[in-house]
Amino acid sequence: MSAYLALTVSVGLLAVLDTWLYVGPLATSLVAGLVWISFIAWGCHFHSGGGTKGATTAVACMSWGALVGMGAVMLASGPLGTALGAEVGTAIAVGIGAAVICLSSKVPLLATIPASVYGFASIAGPIILRGDAPEKAILPTILSIVIGAVFGYVSEMLANALTKKGGASAEAAADPEHA
Repeated sequence: MSAYLALTVSVGLLAVLDTWLYVGPLATSLVAGLVWISFIAWGCHFHSGGGTKGATTAVACMSWGALVGMGAVMLASGPLGTALGAEVGTAIAVGIGAAVICLSSKVPLLATIPASVYGFASIAGPIILRGDAPEKAILPTILSIVIGAVFGYVSEMLANALTKKGGASAEAAADPEHA
């Protein structure tokens, strides 16, 4: 099977499983309703190069971004919001968070700024949609990131197993230029 078709089959089948987990067995768990974070991390795995590096980058950077996002929400709803008003306080807190993400990219493990931004944005979901306090939203966000990174890694390995000998890898098939 070509790498393109193998990745299509792998991702399609595992997307069914990932979604089913969130709407089935995990529907009443800590991660209830957060399947979209899993999908962002899954995409981040491939965006970050796939393999162990892609999964590590997705988990490390997205989790870091979620922590920074949690801090930004706490600043916005606390000292900055109180001192400057909700709108200005929120805008400044987001700016501080974005700056922290950029500054932290000097650390090799956190060097993929877009992946950290995905995590920064992801934590807003449980806070806004479920009404979770920021400190209560961090664990479900990180768990969903880990689940998504695992699905990314497994989908790549499955696609590689389905690919005919001598064909391109799933990582190459996931690159839009190879589509």
